[in-house]
Amino acid sequence: MRGVPISNPPQAQREPSQAAATPPRARGVPYSGTIIFIGASTGGTEAIREVLTRLPADVPPILMTQHMPEMFTASFAHRLNLLSKVNVKEAAQGEMIEPGMAYLAPGHSHLRIKKMHAGGYQCELSRSDPVNHHRPSVDVLFHSAAEQVGHAAIGVILTGMGKDGAVGLLRMMQAGAWTIGQDQDTCVVYGMPREAALLGALKEVVPITEVAARVLQRLGGGFHSHAEYPRV
Repeated sequence: MRGVPISNPPQAQREPSQAAATPPRARGVPYSGTIIFIGASTGGTEAIREVLTRLPADVPPILMTQHMPEMFTASFAHRLNLLSKVNVKEAAQGEMIEPGMAYLAPGHSHLRIKKMHAGGYQCELSRSDPVNHHRPSVDVLFHSAAEQVGHAAIGVILTGMGKDGAVGLLRMMQAGAWTIGQDQDTCVVYGMPREAALLGALKEVVPITEVAARVLQRLGGGFHSHAEYPRV
């Protein structure tokens, strides 16, 4: 996994009919099920790719924060979109979240999730001060998950330097969320998952190749991991 560049496969390798699939739900009905939250830093581009390419098209919504300069987040989201069955994009202010979608924090803004009074959730962006020296900050995303989603969230903390996301993941666990950390052996930098483990914020610790499978097992309902797309 380490050191393997993300390359763009031909568009034809993606199956449009599968990418468009979502769990049975009437159109226009706000989504109210489980939501997945992922945070990463150093080594996280490959770790996130490893997770997303093992998820099916109809996975619940995913919100992600990766420490990355703003000039790179759009292209990173685009590459992930080509590589995975999940539809991946940069998060936009106020957009409603939907299953089968993964929303990446833009490099210039914190990403939060906000529960709407009429039901469903939307993305909320903020250019407020950095948290833990980062904007976007994983802690900001995870704290919003704890406050707005609670027990219906799954939190995943991946490879990264420092401690961003550790306290937020603890808050998620305290709110009833299931929490997963990447193990030391498969981390490029065992910083953020280590800090989360020291705080007692992890329900389980697994290698990066098993993160997607564990998320799907928690979801139940017939979700199964699949092998990643071939790369060229």
